[in-house]
Amino acid sequence: MTRPRILHCHSTFALGGKEARAVRLMNAFGDRADHTVLSAVPDALSAREAIDPAINVEYPGDAAPALHGRPGLARYRRLAAYMRKFDLVLTYNWGAMDAVGARRLFPRGCPPLIHHEDGFNVDEAEGLNWKRNGFRRLMLPAAARLVVPSQTLERIARMTWHQPADRLIRIGNGIDTEAYARPPEPGSIPGLTPNAADLVIGTLAGLRAVKNLPRLVRAVAPLGEHVRLVIVGEGPERDAIQREAQQLGMGDRVLLPGFLGRPQSYLGHFDIFALSSDSEQFPISLIEAMAAGLPLAATDVGDVRTIVSEANRPFVVKPGNEADLSGALRRLCGDPALRRTLGESNRALARSAYDESSMIRAYAMLYEAEIRRPATLFPR
Repeated sequence: MTRPRILHCHSTFALGGKEARAVRLMNAFGDRADHTVLSAVPDALSAREAIDPAINVEYPGDAAPALHGRPGLARYRRLAAYMRKFDLVLTYNWGAMDAVGARRLFPRGCPPLIHHEDGFNVDEAEGLNWKRNGFRRLMLPAAARLVVPSQTLERIARMTWHQPADRLIRIGNGIDTEAYARPPEPGSIPGLTPNAADLVIGTLAGLRAVKNLPRLVRAVAPLGEHVRLVIVGEGPERDAIQREAQQLGMGDRVLLPGFLGRPQSYLGHFDIFALSSDSEQFPISLIEAMAAGLPLAATDVGDVRTIVSEANRPFVVKPGNEADLSGALRRLCGDPALRRTLGESNRALARSAYDESSMIRAYAMLYEAEIRRPATLFPR
């Protein structure tokens, strides 16, 4: 049986939540599919490093039509012609909506398309853009299914984008929870020297404005010289984060080691996990931290409050109140027994509710149902 050819159209393929999930699915599907990845930000491809070398995946770059640019019939026609080489097209977030538009306007001969929405960038963190809403309503009928990970996005898709129930599906994010139960690997965070006298607050995020990491720096600043902040990730906000740390006189307490793969190897070096975003939906990093047995202090965005254990919910605070975030972190820093209790409750919930096996089966069944020939992406 010929392997299905799957085209992935990403807003960016720098490793973040949706990219990490796409990579896990590629790895799980193994040699049962061939993959091609396009990124609307052509040089943002760091997620490729997390793909198993045995997976057949290509990055055509300039050999494929651009996902970014001014909407136009000629460009959409080229995109549609390119998509016809594949058995299934998967599009991800607003940055890939031109591919959805191409299939909407030039559907003849195009394979089925499944669109994934995982959240919003800073320009829609405080309110959805009416022009984008109109474009989504116009173009999303081209998608055989619209997949969202959170209850919040499901409501938006239904009420704002007018997506019918028979095309809308919610699949929660999942991870290999057992991998996070192992002790952290020594030296897995470059520049972090273990010190029993220090407390380490950590986060894992793309360094983008919507993550509001300067807010986290400000929340950690008053907690004392023994508290260090580690921000794992890469992105355009690196300089802004470093400036904030320097201005607050804590440049030596903030470590930005850049992008690091395999978070299961280093999350255990943190004492507390923090999330300071202005917008999230179902953040995978939060589940990873839970599986690693960490207590959490986070902003109340998307489904965050419903994701964490009930015991941890008092430490989920309004995003606009930095004093509350700092207070939540201060309380966790000062109570080792509380940190252990919350970490254990988060780990238990992650294992019972967020293991990746269910997620992989759900995606495999969804994709197999839309591919127009027999395909088995994941044995069951």
